Amino acid sequence: MLLWVFFLVTLTLSSGSHGSPPSQPLRMPRYADAIFTNSYRKVLGQLSARKLLQDIMSRQQGERNQEQAAKVRLGRQVDSMWTDQKQVALENILVTLLQEHRNSQG
Repeated sequence: MLLWVFFLVTLTLSSGSHGSPPSQPLRMPRYADAIFTNSYRKVLGQLSARKLLQDIMSRQQGERNQEQAAKVRLGRQVDSMWTDQKQVALENILVTLLQEHRNSQG
């Protein structure tokens, strides 16, 4: 990009220093402006495409993080439910054993 600016400045300065017909100095700056504008538009297009790509990638990464967090939460809930079920089952077994023990003594 810096090379283009240098090129354009050199073209502009050199076209004014020569004794050329009046139409030549008007053409050179317009041509240089067109080259600069075209290059500038390409750079802006690349920057906007890069930003769009980064936005899409960050959204996808955010969705992945949310999915992983949901899986972790679900896993914890399942583990918690499983632990609760095991605890209830053990309590039922203990209650049954205690009742049988009392019935056999009494």
